[in-house]
Amino acid sequence: MKWVKRIAIGLVVLAALGYGTVMAALYVLQRDLQYDRSGRMFALSETALSNAEQVTIPTADGATVTGWYAPPAPGKPLILYFRGNAQSFSREHERYEAFAADGYGFLAFDYRGFPGSPGEVTEAHILADALAAFDWVVPKGFPIVLWGRSLGSGPATYVASVRRADALLLETPFLSAVAVAAERYSFLPVELLMDDKFRVDGWIGGVEEPVFVAHGTGDRTIDVSHGERVYELAPVKAGLWIEPGAGHSDLWDRGLWTRARAFFETAETGLRQ
Repeated sequence: MKWVKRIAIGLVVLAALGYGTVMAALYVLQRDLQYDRSGRMFALSETALSNAEQVTIPTADGATVTGWYAPPAPGKPLILYFRGNAQSFSREHERYEAFAADGYGFLAFDYRGFPGSPGEVTEAHILADALAAFDWVVPKGFPIVLWGRSLGSGPATYVASVRRADALLLETPFLSAVAVAAERYSFLPVELLMDDKFRVDGWIGGVEEPVFVAHGTGDRTIDVSHGERVYELAPVKAGLWIEPGAGHSDLWDRGLWTRARAFFETAETGLRQ
């Protein structure tokens, strides 16, 4: 029966080697798996934005990021928009057009490593870029509200925890990027392997701004339970919208802007009283 034992040992060794190879590949390629940096940056001339300009924002560590900026109408706030994971921020120009049409200003930009901004994409760079964008727009003197979508829920919550805006809206947020990865790769020790964890669950406790969370029950990218639990952790709760059947990219078409506008108006009214 020695041959049986040898075969069993061989199979265990092969399985261990295979598992180790998978872990090594995921570690080396993790940012290629985590971020979608494909696509291109649109030109403003391809949009209906008439009062926006392309801007270059310097970061504290000597890099630059590219974005679009438009001031608000009198009495309206500026939306600092933290884009999601896919391609360039500019592909969402219809959102910015809606903001501008209703008198809201906005600043949206590509994190380093995405189509509009050169450099390497890392959590540290994304957070630094987010702070740079906030600090760039503050001297303009407008009320600022924060909007974080998907991946952007990480930098948006981080900025809200270390700076002061008037409101924080989180669209399809996660508790953390590492928690999402653990759900997808439950057979791997992702907590040890993953560098860019984006611990929203750790930052949200330091957020003093009113928080509105929007999520859909049909979201297969970030489960709706993440949005619900982020909202539970928010110190200042201002609204939770769970849309039945909505997927990860459906909320805008299902009326998110109407709800966001009402949230921002309420937040600004409360500050003026």
